[in-house]
Amino acid sequence: MVARYVVSPRGGRRAHPDIASALRAAAARGRAALIEIAPGRYEEFLDVRGDVRLVAAEGPGSVVVGLPRGPVLLAAGSVTVHGLALVGRESVVAGCHTGTLTLDHSEVWAHGGVGVHAPPGTSVTLRDSVVAQGRTLFVGSVGLVERCRFTDAADNAIAVTEGARVSVRGSRIEGSRIHGVRVSDAQAEVVGCELTDAGQAALMADARARLTVADCTITAVHAEGIMFIEQSRGSVDTTTVTDARHGIAAASGADPVVRGCVLTDCHDTGINVQTSARGRFEDCRVLGAGNVAVLATTGGAPEVRDCLVAGGNVGVAVTEGARGRLTRVRIEDLTNSALRVLEGGTGVFEGVRVDRCLLGLDTKGDGGTTADLTDVVFRDFETAVTALGRSRVTLKGVTAERGVVGFGVGEEARLIVHDSTVTAVSVGGAVAFGSGKLHARNLTVNGSEGTGLTASGSGYMDVGNSEFTDCASAGAAFADESGGRLVDCAVNGTRGRAVLHNGRVELVSLRTSLPVVRETVRTVEQTPTIINNYAGPVIHGSVHGSQFAWNNDTAHQTQTTQDGPEHE
Repeated sequence: MVARYVVSPRGGRRAHPDIASALRAAAARGRAALIEIAPGRYEEFLDVRGDVRLVAAEGPGSVVVGLPRGPVLLAAGSVTVHGLALVGRESVVAGCHTGTLTLDHSEVWAHGGVGVHAPPGTSVTLRDSVVAQGRTLFVGSVGLVERCRFTDAADNAIAVTEGARVSVRGSRIEGSRIHGVRVSDAQAEVVGCELTDAGQAALMADARARLTVADCTITAVHAEGIMFIEQSRGSVDTTTVTDARHGIAAASGADPVVRGCVLTDCHDTGINVQTSARGRFEDCRVLGAGNVAVLATTGGAPEVRDCLVAGGNVGVAVTEGARGRLTRVRIEDLTNSALRVLEGGTGVFEGVRVDRCLLGLDTKGDGGTTADLTDVVFRDFETAVTALGRSRVTLKGVTAERGVVGFGVGEEARLIVHDSTVTAVSVGGAVAFGSGKLHARNLTVNGSEGTGLTASGSGYMDVGNSEFTDCASAGAAFADESGGRLVDCAVNGTRGRAVLHNGRVELVSLRTSLPVVRETVRTVEQTPTIINNYAGPVIHGSVHGSQFAWNNDTAHQTQTTQDGPEHE
C-alpha cells in the first residue's frame, strides 16, 4: 500500500512544512510513498530514496524547487516527479544516482549546467516535459524521451555517450549552441522530432555510434542537418532538412543509409560524403542546393539510387579521389553542370535522366579521372558531355537531344562512345579539339544544324559503324592538324557535304551520295570552342571579336571599326 504525505508551507492537518521533511518521513517508514506538494517556491535540496512519487497537487508549474547553486534533486530507487519545476545553475539540476527516474509534465531550468543526468546503470524517462538552458546527459544509461521540448542549451541539448541507449520521440529541440542530439560511442533513435536553429549539426553521430532517424523535420541549421563521422552507422528515413549549410553529411569512415528524405534549400550541399565515408541514398529529393546537390570528395564513396535533383547550381560532383555511383537519378533545371567529375574522381552513372541543365557531364583532371555512363539521357543542354584534361569518359547507350554540342573531348582527354545518339543540335554531334581523342562505335547523329563530327587542333577521331543524317554543314569535318579514320560509316540527307577533310583522315567503306571535299583549312566554321572557367563564363560555339571580363570592378572595351577605334 502507498503511503500518502502532504507538503504545505501554510501548515494544515498532518502536513509537512517542506518537501525534505516529507521525504525523511517516507524513508523512515520504508514503504512506497506519494508526496503531494502545495503550490509555492521551495528552496531546498531533494534527496529522494526508495519508491517515491512527487506530485504538484494543483498541476504542472504550481511548484518550483530551486537553489542558487548545486544540485536540486538526486534520485536513488524508483522515483517519479510529476508537475514540478526544478531550477538550478552551473550544476546537475536533476540526477539519478541509482535505479530509475521519471520526469513527467515537469520543467528543468539548468542555466548553463546539466539539466538531467543519467549516469551508468541508471534509467531515466522524460515525458511531456521541458528542459531549458542546459543539456540532458545519458552516460552508459538507458533513456526514453517522449513529447518533450529542449530549448536554448548552452551545449548539446541531448548527449548520448559511452554505450548509452536512448529513444527520443515526438519532441522539439531548438536553439542548441552546439548539437541538438549528439550520439558518441552509443545508440540512439530520434523519431518524429523537430529540430531547429542548432549552432552545429542538428543531429551528430561520432565515435562508432549508431543513430536511427525517422520522420523528423530539421530547419535553420548553421552546419549539417544530420552528420555521421568516425565510422558511425545508422539510418535516416522520411526526414526533411531545410535551410541548413549541408543537408546530410558523412565523413571519416561513416556509412549511413538514407531513404525517402527531402533536402531543400541547403546553402552549400544537399548530400556531402567525404574522407573515406560511404553511404547509400535512396528515393531522396535534393531541391535548390546552393552549390552542389550531391558532393563526393576526398575519398568519399556514396551510392545514390532513385533520387531527384532539381534547381540549384551543380547536380553531382565527384572529386579528389572520391567514387560516386548514381542509378536511376533524375536531374532537372540546374544553372551549371548536372554531372561533374574532377581531379581523380571516379563516377559511374546508370539510368540517369538530365533535363534543362546548362551542361550534362563535364570532366577534368589527370588520367585517374574517369566517368562511365550507361543508358543516360540528356535533353535541352548547351553541351551534353565535355571531357577535358587527361580524363577518360565512356558512354554506352547515351542519348543527347536538343542542344548546342552533343559530345566534346579536348586537351588530352579521351572519350569512348558506344551505341549512342545525338539529335537536334545546333553546332555539332561530336567534337574533338586540342589533343582530345574520340573513339566511337555505333554513333548516330540526326539533324545537326552544323556538323555530325568535327575535329580541330590536334584532335583525333576513330569512328566506326556510325551514321550521320541531315547535318547541314557536313557529316564530318577535319581542320588544322586533326586526323583519324571513318570505317563503315554513312552520311545521309541532302544538305552539306559528306566529309570536309584536310588529308589526314582515312575513309574506309564510306556510304554517301554527298560530296567528299579535301582542302586545307585552319579553322572550320561552327567548330565549338568550349571554355570551362568556374569563376567566369561557360561558352559554346565559335567566338569572334568579343571581349570578356570578370572579377573586375570596371571593364573598358575597345572596338575597331572602319573609321578607326571607338571606346566605350
